[in-house]
Amino acid sequence: MFDQKFITTAMSRSAEDPMDRRLLFRAAGIGGAAALLASSPAQASRDAEKPAGAPSDGAILNFALNLEYLEAEFYLRAVTGRGLDDGLTDGKGRKGGVTGGAAVPFKSSLIKKYAWEIANDEKSHVKFLRTALGGAAVSRPQIDLEASFTAAAKAAGLIKDGQKFNPFASEENFLLGAFIFEDVGVTAYKGAAPLIDNKTYLEAAAGILAVEAYHAGIIRTTLYARGQQDPAEKISDARDSLDGSADLDQGIGTKDTANLVPTDGNGIAFSRSAGQVLNIAYLTPKAVREGGFFPKGVNGDINTSAAH
Repeated sequence: MFDQKFITTAMSRSAEDPMDRRLLFRAAGIGGAAALLASSPAQASRDAEKPAGAPSDGAILNFALNLEYLEAEFYLRAVTGRGLDDGLTDGKGRKGGVTGGAAVPFKSSLIKKYAWEIANDEKSHVKFLRTALGGAAVSRPQIDLEASFTAAAKAAGLIKDGQKFNPFASEENFLLGAFIFEDVGVTAYKGAAPLIDNKTYLEAAAGILAVEAYHAGIIRTTLYARGQQDPAEKISDARDSLDGSADLDQGIGTKDTANLVPTDGNGIAFSRSAGQVLNIAYLTPKAVREGGFFPKGVNGDINTSAAH
């Protein structure tokens, strides 16, 4: 999938510290000039260009990998009843299991085809990021696909106290469950783009962002066609209540006017910081390191939600 030139270039930025970069080159069997590149004054200069406290490219990609684990597990379980193979889940940090998930009893062959395509894309994203990061890749954290959806649905007012929301119980629930975090992935990649130094990684992140936007568009359009504007609006409001005071999030429109592409006045999609993304993933407006879809938190240096 990747030639040596790509690996040599990408790995020089992939790890979360210089020692990891040297270990990555050694593990990949890339020596000589590559080893010099990893510790060269030019590379050190590039590393020093980032503002103090700014995350490394490796840390950013590992943050993205956590989100891809979540999406891959959700969609794979929806179409196959099982998640990622064990060989795609190990790495740095605490490896966790997945609670919940089952094959959705699809009635529409079209929606099932959509789900299959998205599931395969998300699995490919996991493979891509793990390969690019090499030995610096984090393991899959503990993921909750059960209580987290109930908590999110309750916060959105879709269900009442004592009720449960199972996104795998029906097509409608599956689409609403996907909508809870599908848009979040788009805004996460857009928010991370300005922080990525390596142009190879930036191009790859832009490519993943585009795919995630296609996925979000499929979910939004399908929900709109099924007249699910009201629950989608409630989910959007719930996300907005978690990620800060600004009214950024948008539903899919009304019965009379569609809003399938959430943009600002300039027709540009909005961004979320990593902290805001984790506010939604952890289902809290507070600064914490775990909760919601990630009961034990995400792995890697970027792991804390923002305080609002």
